[in-house]
Amino acid sequence: MTPKYKRVLLKLSGEALAGQAGHGIDFDTVMDICKPVKALADLGVQVAVVVGGGNFWRGRSSGKMDRTRADHMGMLATVINALGVADGLEQLGLSVRVQTAIAMQELAEPYIRNRAVRHLEKGRVVVFGCGTGNPFFSTDTGAALRAAEIEADVILKATMVDGVYDSDPKKNPEAKRFDELSFMDVLKNNLAVMDMTAASFCQDRGIPWLVFSMEDPENIVRAVCGEKIGTLVK
Repeated sequence: MTPKYKRVLLKLSGEALAGQAGHGIDFDTVMDICKPVKALADLGVQVAVVVGGGNFWRGRSSGKMDRTRADHMGMLATVINALGVADGLEQLGLSVRVQTAIAMQELAEPYIRNRAVRHLEKGRVVVFGCGTGNPFFSTDTGAALRAAEIEADVILKATMVDGVYDSDPKKNPEAKRFDELSFMDVLKNNLAVMDMTAASFCQDRGIPWLVFSMEDPENIVRAVCGEKIGTLVK
């Protein structure tokens, strides 16, 4: 298999790590996700990963709690997931670095752009935690920002559905799946594929998103090798 992209950023939701339990971390599921990342590394693809934290905590769903504090709690949840993914990748023999947007030097490196790029150039996988490090911004926006900073060729968004639809396919059996969309389509129609801030950011900087299902983790390899899966947003 020949990779289509040289450097990719894989965006994983926290829910993707929870498996059938729906919360917390299921390590068998983590390993299933890490194996195709190892396959990409073996093909010479440079891989960075951004993880969400929704399997532990969602700041925007915190009710009466102060939003800034709730979002800080969500950032800590992403660090738990980042460490779990790093452990799975290391068990497969990969060299991994976790970098966090909020300093916690006993656990991970602080995020430094040049250091992250150097790790990638040396064949290490870099896992980013804490999103952007700021409240009120989603980890989708964190993925967009990191992709721009490290000059990733594409953002791979691994989700629970097999692409972008014009309505919720779980509620509407007639929902239409798109093979390709523009960011303007996403913004104009308010499609719930990514945070609107992330969509606007990537539109301005020309960073494509490939949205596909994580039901089969091997889709990660298929996506990077150019197979027609999911929805390309560009």
